[in-house]
Amino acid sequence: MSTMTVLGAPGEVFLLTHSVLRSHLKLSTSARVERIDPETLAPLARSPQLPGGPMWPGGMAIHANGDLYIVYGRYAHRLDRQCRLKASLRLPLNLAHNSFVILDNGLIVTKNLSDSVPARLLVIDPDTLSIISTIDCPEPSIARLSAVGSTVYLVGVRSIFRYHWVRGTLVRDEDWCHNYVGSTAQSYGWDVVLALGQAWFMDNGRHRYQTSMIGRGVVQTPNRLIRVALDDAQDHDAMAISGVDGGSITNPPLVDTDRGIVIGFDSANRVMRAWSFDPATRALTERWRKTGIGCASHMILLPRSGQMITNDYRRGGEEVVFLNIETGAETGRVRIGGITQGVVFPSVGWNNDVYWCSMRRVARIFC
Repeated sequence: MSTMTVLGAPGEVFLLTHSVLRSHLKLSTSARVERIDPETLAPLARSPQLPGGPMWPGGMAIHANGDLYIVYGRYAHRLDRQCRLKASLRLPLNLAHNSFVILDNGLIVTKNLSDSVPARLLVIDPDTLSIISTIDCPEPSIARLSAVGSTVYLVGVRSIFRYHWVRGTLVRDEDWCHNYVGSTAQSYGWDVVLALGQAWFMDNGRHRYQTSMIGRGVVQTPNRLIRVALDDAQDHDAMAISGVDGGSITNPPLVDTDRGIVIGFDSANRVMRAWSFDPATRALTERWRKTGIGCASHMILLPRSGQMITNDYRRGGEEVVFLNIETGAETGRVRIGGITQGVVFPSVGWNNDVYWCSMRRVARIFC
C-alpha cells in the first residue's frame, strides 16, 4: 500500500509503500522506497525490502544532509537518493512507530503508536543512526508528532503535551498541557497542526476503518476541532464540526495562515466546515459548511491560488477534489478509482500537479 510521496531535486519523486497481507497472518511486514518517473510513475530506482515488523503507515523525509530517512514499524532506515540502503536501526519497542519529525538541529524524533502503551520519544542522530536520548511520556499516543524549531508536540489519548530539546535531551514543558478529553466521552485526537500561534487538532479518532471512514465512528458523540494557544495552554477552545453523533476522523485539520481559515471535517458523517480565525480575539467564526463530501485524507493547500485539495469517496471509489478555501466552491474533480478511501499523504508535484496516495494506488493529477 502507498503511504506518501516526497520531492527531492527538480523532477525527483520518491514513493514509500509497505506490505499488508503478512500482517493479517501475524507476520512481520516490510516497507520499500521507489524513485518514480514524475509523469508516468514508473519506478526508476527501488530499495531492497526494508524490515519493519508491526504494520502501520510510516513516514519518509529528505534530510538536509541529502539522504532519505524512513521510519516504518519498529525500524528506522537511511537511504541514498538512488534508494540504496546505507544503515538501519531496530527500535527498542516491538510496536509500530508512526513516522517522525526532524528538528531544526537535524535530529530525528519518533515514537511508538499505541492506545494502551505509553508513548516513548526516541531521539535519533541522523549521521550515526543511533538513539541518543529517550523519554517516556505520561500517556499513550496515536497521533503523529509535530514540531517547530526544537520543540516537539505530542497528542496523547487524553492530553496534548510538548517537549523542548535542552542540553542533549528532550525536557517536558510542565507549564504547557491541556486535557482535551476531560469529563467528556470523546476519544483520542490525531495529528496536530501548529499555525497562527495555535495547536489545532480533532478528536474522536477511534474508528473502524476498513475500506472507508464513512459511518465508521465508534464514540457516539460529534467530533470536535480543538484549539490550544501555544503561549498559554489554558487558552483553548473546542468546536463541534458536524454536530452529528458518531463523528470521527483519522487526520489533522487544514489551516490557511495567509487567509486565517481553518478547515475541520467529520469523515464518518461526510461533513466539512470552515471557520475564520481572528488572531487578536482568538475567536472562530463559521465561514462555510459542506455536506455529503467523503473526505478523510490529509489535505493540501495551494496558498497562492487559495485552492485546497481533498478526497471525496463516493460511488464506491476515490475522487480527488479541488475546492476554493474561501467559499468551499468546487473548482475541479477527477476520479482515480480504487475501492479504498485514502487516509494517507498526498503531496504537490513539480508541474502544476499533485501526487495522491490512496492506500492501494498512487495517482498523478494535473491541470
